Amino acid sequence: MTTTSRRNFLGGLAISGATLAASKLEANPVNLDLAALKKDTDVACVYHCDFGDPQRFGQMLTNINNHLSVYEFDTMKVKIVIVAHGAGLKFFLEDRSGTAWEKDVIDEDLYKRVVGLSKFGVETYLCQITYKRQNIDMNKTRKDAFLKYVPSGVATVAELQTKGFAYLKSG
Repeated sequence: MTTTSRRNFLGGLAISGATLAASKLEANPVNLDLAALKKDTDVACVYHCDFGDPQRFGQMLTNINNHLSVYEFDTMKVKIVIVAHGAGLKFFLEDRSGTAWEKDVIDEDLYKRVVGLSKFGVETYLCQITYKRQNIDMNKTRKDAFLKYVPSGVATVAELQTKGFAYLKSG
């Protein structure tokens, strides 16, 4: 097994982030049906993000990075999904105006880290119930292809667990 140094990985992540910024591939998030969710790697994990604390969110991203590093960032070995609902949704909005998080200051580097992790297969599932209950226009969501809408965040977490995904919550 080869060892990936943190410095080399972070350097590669910075380069991939710069490349992405230069040629950002955008798509509207697609709707996922719970029945379509499946575990297609031996190791799969769902990270539950229902919190709005940026420091905690950053720690979750560090945990995901560390998790991936053990499997050499190999998408054939490990699959990681973030499920965001409630206050966790704010990290994935391009425009927070008119939301409960309108005045929140969020370091843009946090989302850049999410984009970097997506290069290693990390997907984020966003709760449609949160959008509806908080009257958030879904068009305020960032447009990256690794973002997906799910009917319910908590139902998705449970569905992934029944399909063999381990459950982790940071903080």
